Amino acid sequence: MKDRIAASFAKQSMMQTFGAALDHVADGNVTLSAPILPGSRQQQGFAHAALTFRLGDSAAGYAALTTIPKDQDVVTAEIKINLTAPAIGDRLIAKGRVIKPGRRLIVVTSEVFALNNGIKTLVAILQGTMVPVQA
Repeated sequence: MKDRIAASFAKQSMMQTFGAALDHVADGNVTLSAPILPGSRQQQGFAHAALTFRLGDSAAGYAALTTIPKDQDVVTAEIKINLTAPAIGDRLIAKGRVIKPGRRLIVVTSEVFALNNGIKTLVAILQGTMVPVQA
């Protein structure tokens, strides 16, 4: 399972641009992280919501991918984000998990944290639906 997720993750050029890493893979759970680089900050100096969203969406999507057959992939059908605090720090950590697996729809969530001097702060919660598709 981990090899499958790692191979897919390695193909995501946007994640490479962000310097993202695949930190943890388990059935229905995936954790990604990325540094808050100068090019991914907004005008007030903290991580741009686009980075927060992208990391949370990918963590949730990969969590969904752990629950389906190997001949399938997933795409995001819909996902929403609630930004809960400014993403101040050096790194973002996104923990995606499956709420309800399914053959046609997979309900997912992710929490995104900013890591600042060893302290994790919840900065966003995402919830959405992934759809299995043929790989």
